Amino acid sequence: MTSTTLYGLPNCDSCRKARQWLTAQGIAHDFVDYRQAPLPATTLQDWSAQVGGWKTLVNRSSTTWRNLPDPVKNPQSDDEWLALIAAQPTLVKRPVLLTPDGVVSVGFSEKSYNARFG
Repeated sequence: MTSTTLYGLPNCDSCRKARQWLTAQGIAHDFVDYRQAPLPATTLQDWSAQVGGWKTLVNRSSTTWRNLPDPVKNPQSDDEWLALIAAQPTLVKRPVLLTPDGVVSVGFSEKSYNARFG
């Protein structure tokens, strides 16, 4: 990987803010709409491991999560989490930032991005 990649949804406010911040700082980046380009299971598993687990990677305060039936909200295995994300890709917390060193982070705040790129 040679550039920073931001994964998210084009209409997501946090994704737009992250993209604007990266551009303002002169940080070249690619943007991937993960609803249009579904992510491989191995990528999601790697991200989950890097950020501290599925419960960190998945936005459990989102409307999508709240609208899921209760039995679906308690995945017990990687395969169940992957199936849930495949069915509802908007559950992935946004944005996901992947830097050329392979490090992944989720969400956006100026403070965290300043620390990351500072």
